[in-house]
Amino acid sequence: MRHYEVTFIVDPVLSGDEVKSTAENIQKEIKGNGATIVALDEMGLRQLAYPINKRSSGVYFCIEFACEVADWLGKFELNMKRSERILRFLTVKLDKYGIKYNDDKRNGRIGSKRKEEEEAAAAAPAAEGKAPAPEVVDLDAK
Repeated sequence: MRHYEVTFIVDPVLSGDEVKSTAENIQKEIKGNGATIVALDEMGLRQLAYPINKRSSGVYFCIEFACEVADWLGKFELNMKRSERILRFLTVKLDKYGIKYNDDKRNGRIGSKRKEEEEAAAAAPAAEGKAPAPEVVDLDAK
């Protein structure tokens, strides 16, 4: 089974319902062609690196899917290119390392260490009841 990932940016001028319906239509098209959706990641409204169609932000979505035969992908990408609601899209085929990375990220084995460290650092002063006193250093002492 081959794994693919399509990331697309939806026009932010659309209403919330139109943005969701655009993502749902793409999911239906993927499922309609015999693929199974592994994961859907709605990244939300983000700033673009450069303006696209006079827009400086966009709503990002990422869909990972698996399929046996991918002869329909050309037609799928053509439909995405024709859609006026989608600013940009990128479809990539995932190798075994990409599949493992995405699985690890979804299950919290990647990217959660920093969050745990921040939570522990925030909880430490609160557990003591007060913030630690700053250390005073005398620069004039010899």
